[in-house]
Amino acid sequence: MSFQDASVIITGGSKGIGLSIAKVFARSTNRRLVLISRSLEDLQKARQECIAEGAKGVEILAADVTDANALASLDFGSINPGILINNAGSFLFKPLEETSEEEFSRQFEINTKGVFTVTSQLLPVFKKQERALIVNICSQASLKGYGHSGAYTMSKHALLGYTRSLRKELMGSGIAVTAINLGQTFSTSWDGVDVDPNKLIDPEDVGKLILSLSELSSRSVVEEILLMPDGGETDPM
Repeated sequence: MSFQDASVIITGGSKGIGLSIAKVFARSTNRRLVLISRSLEDLQKARQECIAEGAKGVEILAADVTDANALASLDFGSINPGILINNAGSFLFKPLEETSEEEFSRQFEINTKGVFTVTSQLLPVFKKQERALIVNICSQASLKGYGHSGAYTMSKHALLGYTRSLRKELMGSGIAVTAINLGQTFSTSWDGVDVDPNKLIDPEDVGKLILSLSELSSRSVVEEILLMPDGGETDPM
């Protein structure tokens, strides 16, 4: 099966930015969607929403992206993957001085290790395909330091470093690797934080951007891109 017909795997695909990305692909393509999240109940709801948006097929996989053993039991080859969107993440809004060791470790588990674990499982499959695309949802916090979210910022710096290294290793392989350094985007990550949603990026714009990346020829790769709110950063940051 060609790259144009290959499925799209979205981690953290049951809600927030991940679900918005899935809906864009559901409306605009005939690609099969594969949504990964820890909550089966949320995944079942997301599948129905994607089908309502026009998805031709939606697979759901309830798994923790940081659990290598659980992921190893999944037969990714059977779903003909062509695009991997590493979107699953966690945002901790807390100063470093108040961050516990457990909270610190969890930021790296989800935001960095999870991406490494999922990608490692899929690389052998991708290398058998004619081409593939890996998109890692990084952050504006991958590029500079932020107060009140230091552990998150550190984990996203690490994720961008991983993405850049992976791109170097896969040059010429037919597997494109892109980092989207995403500014403040409306999602469930902002639950409990006093912020105006209208000043944040529309999450569907993230999906539209990734859709455009998937439509490039095999001769081109967008290595990194910064997507920001029109009015720039907004409080609290």
